[in-house]
Amino acid sequence: MSVAVIMGSKSDLEVVKGAFDTLKEFGIPFVGRVLSAHRTPVEAAEFAANAEKNGIQVIICAAGMAAHLGGVIAAHTTLPVIGIPVASAPFNGMDALFSFVQMPPGIPVATVSAGKAGAKNAALYAVAMLALNDPELAKKLKDFRAAQKAKVLAADAELQEELSR
Repeated sequence: MSVAVIMGSKSDLEVVKGAFDTLKEFGIPFVGRVLSAHRTPVEAAEFAANAEKNGIQVIICAAGMAAHLGGVIAAHTTLPVIGIPVASAPFNGMDALFSFVQMPPGIPVATVSAGKAGAKNAALYAVAMLALNDPELAKKLKDFRAAQKAKVLAADAELQEELSR
């Protein structure tokens, strides 16, 4: 397995599904887990400490509220960790965002946008990291970006035609 996607609660599944779908699209093996920094701290730390020997190369963590999951995982591994802030009451994800972006020096957690868009971006960020040492994956990523560009240019051409009528 190359990527681990950890959510602090199964209620985060709807958010992280975009990461699962993106990793599948690129053919990247992954494992999904529910582990909590607060409710299963020993299991979360053990997972992180053993991740590298278990074939994990990048870890994605989705968490809301205090969002300590990314920091706890990063504290127990030197693998890259990407955080996805998840919106929850009462602060609509601002608390999670602030938790992720205020990691202390020496224990980095990269942070992407919140929610479903963030999950897709976290997976794409993991793809980019893995592509550094995988020419076939790098080509898939370049093709993905080219397809995105083509969609936008096609939409622009369509709009220009509609406006010229």
